[in-house]
Amino acid sequence: MSTFYVTTPIYYVNDVPHIGHTYTTVIADAFARWHRLMGDDTFFLTGTDEHGLKIARAAEDNGITPREQADNTSIRFREAWESIDISNDDFIRTTEPRHYAAVQALMQKVYDNGHIYKDVYEGLYCVGCEAYYTEDELEDGNCPIHKKPAERMHEENWFFRLSDFAEQLLEFYEQNPDRIRPEGYRNEVLGLLRQEVRDVSISRSSIDWGVPVPWDERHVFYVWYDALINYATAAGYSSDDERFEKYWPSVHHVIGKDIIRFHCVFWPAMLLAAGVTDLPRYFVHGWLLVGGEKMSKSRLNNITPAQLVDGDPEDGTDGFGVDGFRYHFLRDPAFGPDSDFSYEAMVTRYNSDLANQYGNLVQRVITVAHKKCGETAPAPDPESALSAIARTAFEETAAAWERGQPPMALDATWRLIRETNEYLADNEPWKMEPGADVDRVMGDALEAVRIVTILASPAIPRATQAAWERIGMAGEVTDQRLPDAIDWASGPTGATLTSGDPLFPRRKG
Repeated sequence: MSTFYVTTPIYYVNDVPHIGHTYTTVIADAFARWHRLMGDDTFFLTGTDEHGLKIARAAEDNGITPREQADNTSIRFREAWESIDISNDDFIRTTEPRHYAAVQALMQKVYDNGHIYKDVYEGLYCVGCEAYYTEDELEDGNCPIHKKPAERMHEENWFFRLSDFAEQLLEFYEQNPDRIRPEGYRNEVLGLLRQEVRDVSISRSSIDWGVPVPWDERHVFYVWYDALINYATAAGYSSDDERFEKYWPSVHHVIGKDIIRFHCVFWPAMLLAAGVTDLPRYFVHGWLLVGGEKMSKSRLNNITPAQLVDGDPEDGTDGFGVDGFRYHFLRDPAFGPDSDFSYEAMVTRYNSDLANQYGNLVQRVITVAHKKCGETAPAPDPESALSAIARTAFEETAAAWERGQPPMALDATWRLIRETNEYLADNEPWKMEPGADVDRVMGDALEAVRIVTILASPAIPRATQAAWERIGMAGEVTDQRLPDAIDWASGPTGATLTSGDPLFPRRKG
């Protein structure tokens, strides 16, 4: 059995979840669900990032302590992910004792190995990014992401010898082109490594909200170095060597492009400096834009998951339900480049793919089978043309998930839906008399619905479970294991078919 370890970034607790956070999390969830279907021993991690100056200032603005700020907001992320069926196996908070222990253990190794030294740092700092910038990286003195002036900082810090690892990382990424996907972001990382790579500050002495530096408790670790280690913490670093050796070699980070430098340059260098030679793989996506701008609290373009799942009574917009919400963010934004969010596009995709295609296919097949074949599912033709189409759909779907391309994976799955609808249109079983011919056609269609339902389950878990039960299949669709589960004619012959309301009622624009 293979292992698959997938992570989201951990989210800052200075603000509540919005669809930018959700986009990343739904993608990681779908990867985890797909790998479980493939029989992989899967571990899926998400959580919250709770230290640093940004959190301390947010707490001050709210008149509470940083711990209260973290406690109040972290639970909002847990609740948000539960509401949209995120199937994480662990939820980590960077204020947990297990994380303090892992951070101090890993960074102590880096220190003991001679890769950390003390110096004085003066530079321009964006609190929103929790990152330093050079003059030429700013835009008229403003952070290129948050569009706010950078602050000048001056303090004694501990530094990490990042420069010592630039050549090693450059060679690694050149020799392992699939470590960062899509390829354009790998090229960006190669560009960063070919420039001058400077040593970086890893501690702060001006604040105390963070993990104490074990060799100098006047300092706490700079939030990024604390945060990155969460992935190792949850995998068992310093606490469970057997677990760490099991999961760490298969770690995949799902991240947005704005944190690529920290994840693809700083983080692997830290691991190497600590003696960890298995380096992560990355799936990198662009920004989810609203009106052409990245989502941010400061620009007031936040949209919450609940507004889209449940609808917004203030403006009369329909909600899409959990599955409609999930499907849109997996299917519509191309994975990699920036994408503009549009409510109108969400309605169009929902009605086209979910209401008219998948939902209609399930409803149509069960209705016709009930009318022509009784309540018991007929057997498919072992030599049906749909059999080869289903096998190809699986192979193309699997290849796209492996490449980290949810839109392509779902398009491959939906081709089987379209082919099945065409098969029904060509054979017109609703015009047939009860008998062997209509049984064969409807048996084929039900078998195609079964296979589509398995393949679509990482995206739309609720609707696929409902469809699974309607075609008379026992247990959970998520318990199926590929590729065996798509063997043609392996069900639901003889099962009792059940009608129901449309899985996806149409939405108005």
